[in-house]
Amino acid sequence: MTVQEIKNRFGIIGSSALLDRAIDIAMQVSPTDLTVLITGESGTGKEVFPQIIHALSARKHGQYIAVNCGAIPEGTIDSELFGHEKGSFTGAHEARKGYFEVANGGTIFLDEVAEMPIATQARLLRVLESGEFIKVGSSKVLKTDVRVVAATNVNVQQAIEKGKFREDLYYRLNTVPIIVPPLRERRQDIHLLFRKFASDFSAKYRMPTIKLDASAEQILTNYYWQGNIRQLKNITEQISVIEKNRDITSDTMIKYLPIHQTSQLPVLASTSTAGNDFSERDILYKVLFDMKKEMMDLKKIVVDLIENDNQLNQDFPPENAQLIKKLFQDVGTPETAIQLGYNDTTPIIQNQIPVTEAIEESLSLQEIEEDMIKKALTKHKGKRKNAAKELGISERTLYRKINEYGIK
Repeated sequence: MTVQEIKNRFGIIGSSALLDRAIDIAMQVSPTDLTVLITGESGTGKEVFPQIIHALSARKHGQYIAVNCGAIPEGTIDSELFGHEKGSFTGAHEARKGYFEVANGGTIFLDEVAEMPIATQARLLRVLESGEFIKVGSSKVLKTDVRVVAATNVNVQQAIEKGKFREDLYYRLNTVPIIVPPLRERRQDIHLLFRKFASDFSAKYRMPTIKLDASAEQILTNYYWQGNIRQLKNITEQISVIEKNRDITSDTMIKYLPIHQTSQLPVLASTSTAGNDFSERDILYKVLFDMKKEMMDLKKIVVDLIENDNQLNQDFPPENAQLIKKLFQDVGTPETAIQLGYNDTTPIIQNQIPVTEAIEESLSLQEIEEDMIKKALTKHKGKRKNAAKELGISERTLYRKINEYGIK
């Protein structure tokens, strides 16, 4: 059986190489009894892969049971999976077989396996290793022959680090891994899925099929789809039911797509500020403000070198050391030198690297600093603590700067 035949049989839509790879692995592992762990984000369609594995295996005539581990309360999950004896707990009026006993000779699919309690994980590990389990309230060891396929949408390695998932169970489940790609990694399949869902809902609600224009199709394709196929199906259904106009434009499509930080919807960058909020220019000012601190540190180092001629002569070639000293002698102080920059007579230091030209007086760092402080104080209504936090300086430093610039 080919990958395309599997797609046709199980209603899988798409031509992504990642999707084809996942299907191919499922086909190859099906004839064996190896344990499989399916990983992928929520809504990617992980539940179809255990069905493929079971249908193509020698167990296809046995029981297939799908269990959502995250939907079973912690207090009853052991009873659900392994069964219980009469009177083993309050409400146990009769003995009950668990899923592992019922599915003997077949396949059990443990969805959201990472949500399983730690104690239950230990019981599951024993089943996987020896096929043995004990009912709740019993001391008799029972045997089962079950093929286990598990799935999760969480990062198992992180769950292991947090102590929420047993590492030995992970390696036992992950004999053969299958990774189901998210929808954003199958962009060529998005429009195909949309058309399929639109056609299905058209027949279901007995109304004309919705169609996308070029701009709406582009937005659909470029969207992040955090909820994957499930989200795409829900939004297609919403549009099919709500919109009277069956020709969908980009403006209509955007109304139904939630804006996420990671979404790839086109957005316009604001170039102006609203109220007292900081603009891009203000952010640039803050960067320059931080650069000034670094320049001050550099000036201190240069001053220390000048004050110690011996150290300067050791660290630099003699010609460079003399140029540095001459530069600061000509302009008076290192700060003055940095503000003045260089003119046509300024010498070039070795390696032909010129002294960087300073910012013009009208755009001095002092003026930028004063402007930033004023904006921060205005934004936070004079509250110095909040303004200092916004500027990334201490409240004491802000108080000193306010006095220095005479800001009221």
